[in-house]
Amino acid sequence: MREVFQQELAEVQDRLVEISRLVAISIDKATRAFNESDVGLADEAISEDEKIDELTIELDELAITILARQQPVARDLRIVVSALRISASLERMGDLSTHIAQLARYRFPDKVVPKSLRATFAEMGTLVTAIAHMLTALLTNEDMKLAETIRNEDDKVDALHLSVFDAVLGATWKGQAADTVDSTLASRYHERFADHAVSIAKKVQYLGTGAWQQNTNA
Repeated sequence: MREVFQQELAEVQDRLVEISRLVAISIDKATRAFNESDVGLADEAISEDEKIDELTIELDELAITILARQQPVARDLRIVVSALRISASLERMGDLSTHIAQLARYRFPDKVVPKSLRATFAEMGTLVTAIAHMLTALLTNEDMKLAETIRNEDDKVDALHLSVFDAVLGATWKGQAADTVDSTLASRYHERFADHAVSIAKKVQYLGTGAWQQNTNA
């Protein structure tokens, strides 16, 4: 019976990794679609969300079944409960990726943001995509150094997010109302995506070390 339980816990981890991998693919396509005004990539990113949602529901059902049938305690209980919380964050990351892709689709064939902010969003897109891939590796290997790196990269995303707000609120901003709204929303989507990754990293750190890592961003 214990062997079956351990196999189920391993399946939970494998499913988390699979969802995280799809989220990384989605955000890569979404940010490239956003920065390159590529409607084909935008559609691909949007279509990934349905699969992410399906896998999240399946994982949650598995975790609830384990809780009901196996009644885990101590670390095993924390693993299952953490999996439920992590899957919720991954699902939300998929939604945020979709939001970024939808902006690209709505504005096609035009680019979403004015030229003055394109370099900022290109850098932000590179950062959140890298964070997503690091998160998949973290869920696979539980390398705590990756957790710290994710938190550090999130600081860079936060700084870029603030710079977008400074730009659109600045006296020299020449964008139209739609530019202001799109830029603000897109920046927020990138920033929240990274925040969810930090939240997951904290949970993995806790499971690995037993110590809860404080962070005001997640």
